[in-house]
Amino acid sequence: MRMLDLNKVCAGYGDLAVLFDIDMYVEQGEVVALVGSNGAGKTTVLRTISGEIKIKSGGIKWFDQNLAAMPAYNRAGMGISHIPQGRGVLGSLSIRDNLILGSYTKRTKPKREQLMKMVFETFPILWERRNHHAETLSGGQQQMLAIGRSMMMEPELLILDEPSLGLAPIVVDEMFRILNRLKEAGKSMLIIEQNLVKALQIADRGYVLETGRIILADKSDALISNPEVRKAYLGVA
Repeated sequence: MRMLDLNKVCAGYGDLAVLFDIDMYVEQGEVVALVGSNGAGKTTVLRTISGEIKIKSGGIKWFDQNLAAMPAYNRAGMGISHIPQGRGVLGSLSIRDNLILGSYTKRTKPKREQLMKMVFETFPILWERRNHHAETLSGGQQQMLAIGRSMMMEPELLILDEPSLGLAPIVVDEMFRILNRLKEAGKSMLIIEQNLVKALQIADRGYVLETGRIILADKSDALISNPEVRKAYLGVA
């Protein structure tokens, strides 16, 4: 069943058009990757889904609801969690307090301790440092905290914008192992990522975005083996 469905979406910033006729969807229990180079419009797609940017034309559905007509602040309560670039953790607050802020909806408040236990089991380092300020964490640990805070919302769809950005290669490997565990647990995800191979290795399907348009859409293994994709994004003929 399609949980998120974008149909001919055009969007941009003021008079600047950035996205053109975007058709893409995410089904329940599915991991979808949106890949492309810098400036392709990947983050704009996410901001449009999250309601930060109003669409100029087209439509966005969340199950049977018109998502484009909903105010942005309704997304969390509907089950959509968006982890932006830069992670957005609150450095002056403790790890525990950052997590508490993720469970503010009526649906999740009663489950706060149960959800926090699940996060600490997923990320033991956060348990060890739960009373430390978030600013004392490494970049990789802050990304774990950002994912953990989103898990506190008990989302139906987890949206991640460049989860590997600024991380050392060994930390990137660990991050994608964690995302793979979430996938195995049945979590639906939409991942925006420049690291095409990492993204497509975890995803079921993928879309390639170029200058605001989707130029390819296929199963992940087909995209990885596609000669055009390999030449354009991997430098391999």
